[in-house]
Amino acid sequence: MQCKEKMETYLHEHQVPFKEQHHTRTFSALTIAESEHIPGKKMAKTVVMQIDGQMMCFVLPAAYYVDLDKVRAIMGAKEVSLAHEDEFELTFPDCEVGTMPPFGNLYGISVYVDKSLAAEDMITFAVGTYTDTMSIKYTDFEQLVHPHVAVFARSQVDL
Repeated sequence: MQCKEKMETYLHEHQVPFKEQHHTRTFSALTIAESEHIPGKKMAKTVVMQIDGQMMCFVLPAAYYVDLDKVRAIMGAKEVSLAHEDEFELTFPDCEVGTMPPFGNLYGISVYVDKSLAAEDMITFAVGTYTDTMSIKYTDFEQLVHPHVAVFARSQVDL
């Protein structure tokens, strides 16, 4: 089962309403937001990181980037780095590399969400391809994933 179908099945099983979108092939969460005419602060991107040798998902708005020093402080970690594609592609075998949904729980990975994204009513995210996204209420996401909410992102553009 591919990621998109896995997400559809999971959301249906949990009776969570969702909306699917399709866009031209693109490789940037911010570009996806622009093409789908949604604010960058509502487009969730998933960043896979290595924290003291353990893989974790960090979910933040498209127009933000992960502040490694903040992550190090939050986690009390010694080694913090962005995971390389070859480190996480086997963890997400049903996704095109770099298009992981923010549902790390479905892949056995802890999920951290930046507080700025947790403040949104709806979020949109990639579902395993460079052309497809889904939108759900943030409260539904929170109930399904039970992410840790923290402040670890910095804005790279004006929202």
